[in-house]
Amino acid sequence: MHEPSPRRFDRLDYIYKLFIVIALALIAMVWAADIIIPFAFAGILSVVMMPLVKRLEARRVAPALAISLVLLMTIVVLGLLIWLMVGQIMGLVADLPNLQTKLETFINQASNTLRDFGVGTADQNKMVADAMRTVSTFLATIVLSTTNVLSALVQIPIYIFLLLIYRDKFQAFFLALLPGREFGWKKDVERVIQGYISGLFLVTMIIAALNTVGLLIVGIDHAIFFGILSGVLTVIPYVGIIIGALFPIVMALITKDSAWYAIGVVIVFTIVQFLEGNFITPRITGSKVSINALAAILALLIGGKVLGIAGMILAVPGIGLLKILLSYTRHLKPFVILLEDTPTQKELPPDIEQTPEDPAAVTPS
Repeated sequence: MHEPSPRRFDRLDYIYKLFIVIALALIAMVWAADIIIPFAFAGILSVVMMPLVKRLEARRVAPALAISLVLLMTIVVLGLLIWLMVGQIMGLVADLPNLQTKLETFINQASNTLRDFGVGTADQNKMVADAMRTVSTFLATIVLSTTNVLSALVQIPIYIFLLLIYRDKFQAFFLALLPGREFGWKKDVERVIQGYISGLFLVTMIIAALNTVGLLIVGIDHAIFFGILSGVLTVIPYVGIIIGALFPIVMALITKDSAWYAIGVVIVFTIVQFLEGNFITPRITGSKVSINALAAILALLIGGKVLGIAGMILAVPGIGLLKILLSYTRHLKPFVILLEDTPTQKELPPDIEQTPEDPAAVTPS
């Protein structure tokens, strides 16, 4: 009679450990959000920067120097983007008196139109008050989140440097969560995660560029600001594209004499969204980390509830990374089926079936 191998993988024990880690992470998010948010953004940026750091280290550049050079380059690029956005915001603020006058004219015209359709003044006032309350709450949340992010700008570079310096320890920890003895496919997890995060950044930049060009062609005021903003907001699934399109649509309605400008904005965002969903994202990030609508919305709501706007932005890469880890974990494949955005099959998806079996889970004969 064969005794159970001491190397045999305990499925329930692994699941318990994984969920304990997730539970501790959620508790930390609730009780230490001010620390977790900059640390999470630093983790994402460090994953994007890691390939370039490794390339410099391969050329015999000292690790600390390689990290410092890449970090400095990243700070310069992000600084230029922030400078560009600040300039656009200042231009928008300077244009507020003119926008206010045009907004009042637009409201008066809309009021007359609604009155023609039988909507009384009292109902109109209630609609405007509700809309202003919603917009004020949303803007206040954005301002608060932006203030928190700006206050954490000093922390993020420090976290990035330390994460990259001690990346071997973090990689060993996360890879140790995956069962099995074959290091090759564990390294593939690292490659897929890096490709996914880097691809997410690239998709965001492409969407921002396309939206900016489209808004400039249509002739929308402050097109660069709205284009970049919409690109960043596309990280938030489903809701982000609506919010990103809403601002330039409103701008077109209150600043232009024709509704065709607003229609032009809708056409631009529809075309860009079609390109993003059918060509850009599938080619850059692939379908391996595609998330279905239910999982994305739940992640979005949980992230927003726990960490606010920052949590909504972090929800997508977070659920994507979780799906990658689960897809390489043989005993948690059913959870991948719940998360993926592919037709349900009687058998497990091919990309999961190809995952090497855990040799420690095989009972010796």
